Amino acid sequence: MSYDLIAITMFASMMLMLLTGQRVFGAIGFVAVVSALSLYGVGGSDMAFSAAMKVMKWYPLLTLPLFVYMGYMLSESGIADDLYRMFHVWFGGMPGGLAIGTIMLMVAVSAMNGLSVAGMAIGASIALPELLRRGYDKIMVTGVIQAGSSLGILVPPSVVLVLYGMIARAPVGQLWMAGVFPGLLMASLFVIYIWVRCRLQGHMGPPLSAEERAEITWGEKLRLLQAGIWPLLIFFFMTGLFLMGVTSLVESSAVGALAATLAAIFKRRLSFYVLHETLRKTLTITCMFMWIIMAALCFGAVFDGLGASRALEGFFTGDLGLGPWEILILMQLSYLIMGTFLDDTAMLVIVAPLYVPLVGALGFDLVWYGVLYTITCQIAYMTPPFGYNLFLMRAMAPPEVTLADIYRSIIPFVAVMVLGLALVMIFPEIALWLPENYYKN
Repeated sequence: MSYDLIAITMFASMMLMLLTGQRVFGAIGFVAVVSALSLYGVGGSDMAFSAAMKVMKWYPLLTLPLFVYMGYMLSESGIADDLYRMFHVWFGGMPGGLAIGTIMLMVAVSAMNGLSVAGMAIGASIALPELLRRGYDKIMVTGVIQAGSSLGILVPPSVVLVLYGMIARAPVGQLWMAGVFPGLLMASLFVIYIWVRCRLQGHMGPPLSAEERAEITWGEKLRLLQAGIWPLLIFFFMTGLFLMGVTSLVESSAVGALAATLAAIFKRRLSFYVLHETLRKTLTITCMFMWIIMAALCFGAVFDGLGASRALEGFFTGDLGLGPWEILILMQLSYLIMGTFLDDTAMLVIVAPLYVPLVGALGFDLVWYGVLYTITCQIAYMTPPFGYNLFLMRAMAPPEVTLADIYRSIIPFVAVMVLGLALVMIFPEIALWLPENYYKN
């Protein structure tokens, strides 16, 4: 059997295992270990051990539990609730104002967490009940929360961009800065869509009544602005110090975790329950990431050892005769398909070792491609039948929100995200202007 055929068999076997509903790390790891033992005999078992040791010695991975801890500390301590109240008061008077405030809340949460899971949990537990109680259309608001939470993997400090930077050997600082404008662009497109939709169809997002607005004094509005101070301080101490070169990547994540804890202490909300829930959820998410990364590293070692990267490049450029942009679009489409049944980390550690060398060989900027990959993951998270966010929303939504409602809710937001992806592909400066100008000085 040729090496190309072995590589295809491995990849097909892994996809088949994943479609059976097995845990991601189990499916990937099983195919990797069986392939290693079949190809290299008893010595192949060293590949799994080597992958485990590589994870244990991968120093930048320390950022993962610290960023996750920071996000859950802010959520469990109620600081995110304060933020939502602020947006509720300031934007509730306009059509769709509470939904627009929810998007802004998600941007703030993304800038303090770096994962979509935390944003989804905060949106479903804080924003969704309030939006439904205020008479907002249930289909629209479930789409708002899913779309807003997806910003967590694009806006810095994105954990996905950190992992991409490790695999692509791209500087994390440049990747974070490259995600700023695309993230704000995506959030702005969401806001414009919500405002236009609710302006044309007032029943979709009714504003606060005149009586409710009259009850909110300017003094209360100004007082509630204080809720935004803590997130800004945490973001500055974490991301700002890193970009200024004062702290390293790992140190900045530690600073962010410490700042979130101090904020909870200062607001007198750090109880034993809050600390216990934060640590429990942090451990759960971190272990999930670690197992997937370890299994994927083992799979990648065997897969790449067969020359799969070179074979893929030859297949696209030689056998099919495709141009660089055609190959790039095909790669993005493959991510969309895989995103229906894989999470972003699994897609990254499985396919990025194959695609990243090809992207470099085609002459594309790896920092720019990191942003494209992340936006594509956002879209894949929300595409049926097995989009990751769809099932998270179903698990967290009240009974009156059915799975059919959730599927229908994402259609316009996916269209908006495809528009955002197209804009970043057509105008790479949206992603590259900030890192190029910042690091030039």
